[in-house]
Amino acid sequence: MKLSGMNAVLTGGAKGMGAAITETLAREGADVFLAARDITALEEVADRVRRTGRRAGTCVCDVVEEPSVAEMVRNANAFLGGRIDILVNIVGITGPIETPVQDIDAADFSAVIETNIRGLFLPIKLIVPGMIAQRSGKIVNIAGAAGLRGYKNRAAYSASKWAIRGLTRTVALEVGQHNINCNTVCPGIVRSPRLEKLCHEKARARGWSYEQVYEEYLEDMALRRLTEPQDVANAVLFLASADARNITGQELVVDGGWDV
Repeated sequence: MKLSGMNAVLTGGAKGMGAAITETLAREGADVFLAARDITALEEVADRVRRTGRRAGTCVCDVVEEPSVAEMVRNANAFLGGRIDILVNIVGITGPIETPVQDIDAADFSAVIETNIRGLFLPIKLIVPGMIAQRSGKIVNIAGAAGLRGYKNRAAYSASKWAIRGLTRTVALEVGQHNINCNTVCPGIVRSPRLEKLCHEKARARGWSYEQVYEEYLEDMALRRLTEPQDVANAVLFLASADARNITGQELVVDGGWDV
C-alpha cells in the first residue's frame, strides 16, 4: 500500500469526490481525520473507512474561522498521535452560476473567495508547522480547470481557482527546504450532484434543456466523457505518495481534455 503508516487530514472529505479521495487514501493504508460542517456525511464516510480496518476521526469545522480550524488541528493531532503526513484541502463552493460579472452580488463574490481561498490557507497555516518540525509532509489542494483559463459568467469561481494555484506555488517555494511537497489537482467537470445543479441552473438561465447543457460540457472535452470522482482520487493519491517525491508547486489536470 502506497500510504502505509501515514496519517491524512482532509477538509471537505465527505461528499462526492471528497468521499472518493478519503476512501482511496484509506484503502492505500492511511489513517484519516475528516473535517467539514456536515457531521452526518462525515460519519458516513468515516464508518466506511473503519470497516476497511483503517482508523477514521471526524470533526465539525468551519474552515474560514481560524479558531475552528485551530481546534480541528488540535483534535486531528490528538487522534493521529501528533503526526500529520498529508493534508488534502477539498473544501469549496461554486458561487453564482451563469452570472455576468456586473450582476454578481458583492457578498456572493466575497463568500466564494473566502471559502475557496481562506478555507485552504488556514489549514495550511496551522498544519505546516508540524510538518516542518517532522521535516516531511504532502499538501494537496483541490483547485479546478476553471483556474486554467477564463470561465465566462463564473468570475468568482474562476478567480478563486486561479488564486489556489498561486497559493500552492508560493507555499511550495516556502516549505520545500523542509522536505514538504505542495501541489494542486485541477479537476474538470466531475460527475456529482453539484454537476446536476450546474446543468439545471444553466438550462434555466439560457432557456435550454438539461440535455443541451450536458452535451455542451461533453463537446468541450477531448475525451468526450466526464471526470469521475475516482479519477480525481487517483491523482491525489499519486501526489500524496512517494511516487511524487520530486514534484512540487505543480498542477495535475484531470479534466478529460477540457483545457487543451
